[in-house]
Amino acid sequence: SINSYRGPGLDEGLRILADVKAEFGVPVVTDYHTPEQAAPVAEVAEIVQVPAFLCRQTDLVVAGAQAVMARGGWLHVKKAQFLAPWDCKNIVTKVAEVTGDKRNPTILCERGASFGYNNLVVDMLGIPAMKALDVPVTIDATHAVQLPGADPRTSGGSTGGRREGVSIIAQSAIAAGADGVFLEFHEEPDKALCDGPSCLDLQTAEPLLARLKAIHEIVSKA
Repeated sequence: SINSYRGPGLDEGLRILADVKAEFGVPVVTDYHTPEQAAPVAEVAEIVQVPAFLCRQTDLVVAGAQAVMARGGWLHVKKAQFLAPWDCKNIVTKVAEVTGDKRNPTILCERGASFGYNNLVVDMLGIPAMKALDVPVTIDATHAVQLPGADPRTSGGSTGGRREGVSIIAQSAIAAGADGVFLEFHEEPDKALCDGPSCLDLQTAEPLLARLKAIHEIVSKA
């Protein structure tokens, strides 16, 4: 809704991410929403992310590919909720037009498919279908449990979620062959400014990641 929190803005957001990198020594990932934002975002973020609803925007994808190629990063493209997994080949091809015979920096991300109104489901068969495109595939288990515009506590004014399903989807996706996970955690999820109903308590991060690592090791040996 118009009243939902939308973040601190591009400049302040990148400053915060740069501080996180400097303090903790970790790579960061964040979205960009226009072609013009791709280059400045890639200067800070090692993984530059295309939101699901924008994944078919050619100018946006090409700008992201150019930006990450210049910086040596990755382009994390979330599959739209209306897009078939095999149709992601067009995304990979667009990036390949930029990269030529160099490494394709695309990472495809499954984040659920629209299932009627106010609901998403994840088809695990989509993961091997996307992996067949010869790029890494991740699962966004946080946004995959969203109930778009359907939180009864806000009378549909903001997106709801079913955080109890996050670990189930994450574990299932790793078992299906996903190469990585996209997860959101918060010290107090119910007080989060956005995606609170879908994100997990920070204290659950370590045990969940340990389970995912164990599943990945088993699958890798199969």
